[in-house]
Amino acid sequence: MRYDELASIFPKLLQEILEELDVDAENLQEVRIRAGRPVLAMCRNREYRSRTAVSREQIQEILAYLSGYSLYAHEDEVRCGFLSLPGGHRVGIAGRTVLEDGKIRTITDLSSLNIRFAHEIRGCADKVLPHLRRDGELLHTLIASAPGHGKTTLLRDCIRQISDGYGGYPGMTVGVVDERSEIAGSFRGVPGNDVGMRTDVLDGCPKAEGMMMLIRSMAPRVVAVDEIGSREDMAALAMAMNCGCVLLATVHGSSMEELKGRQVLGDLIASGLFERYVFLEGTGRIRRVLGRTGEPAGTGGTGC
Repeated sequence: MRYDELASIFPKLLQEILEELDVDAENLQEVRIRAGRPVLAMCRNREYRSRTAVSREQIQEILAYLSGYSLYAHEDEVRCGFLSLPGGHRVGIAGRTVLEDGKIRTITDLSSLNIRFAHEIRGCADKVLPHLRRDGELLHTLIASAPGHGKTTLLRDCIRQISDGYGGYPGMTVGVVDERSEIAGSFRGVPGNDVGMRTDVLDGCPKAEGMMMLIRSMAPRVVAVDEIGSREDMAALAMAMNCGCVLLATVHGSSMEELKGRQVLGDLIASGLFERYVFLEGTGRIRRVLGRTGEPAGTGGTGC
């Protein structure tokens, strides 16, 4: 985030706290604000702590400012526990949930905010993309890592390059179902992140339903989703593949053995739906790329 962007989004209180912490605004990863506790900022994987605590009333004021004093206009997002900001940034919300007919209607008595900053790393997919084709054809791919290790960032750059075209391959139409607004970082429907010139984004829609909507309405050649896990997701992925779409998806997991040990994912792996598995370690570092049955993947040619 640039300093001018930070100043345009953050209230004066937060700007002063970040100035006190002396953090590099352009490399901010997240800012966690909890009632009655110091503010914690993560920058370049180092944690910074403010000297003073923030009150619950100040948290309410911060969120009101971030929403443009129109929190009611963001009811659907707040109900899901977040608020989208311009530039693809996002505010996680915690507090007391208000239920109606057994479903969450809103969140009140806010106690915590987690401001997460979108970081596009253009070119971070350069090393993995050669593994994702066979005889020139793009392969169904699942990207896996522990939380916070860059799988969404890698997926975003794969989408961008596949959409725009790269390495002599022409661009392809990509449909993104961005259930939590983290891939494209859309604000009022417009992507804040560069996801490519041939990419259509369905923002804030459940993955299973969204995949079918995009296939019917936008006819993408590639469908991309983040953090699959439910049986409904798996059924929709299989249907998308049967419609001729190439699948790109992410999942939490650090090894093939871990994925196989989960009932739903184990069934998916056994079905052979995905042809490439990309495992990350650290922050965006590629640990291994495996083929359909767990063998090391080749690059580009007839390969595995």
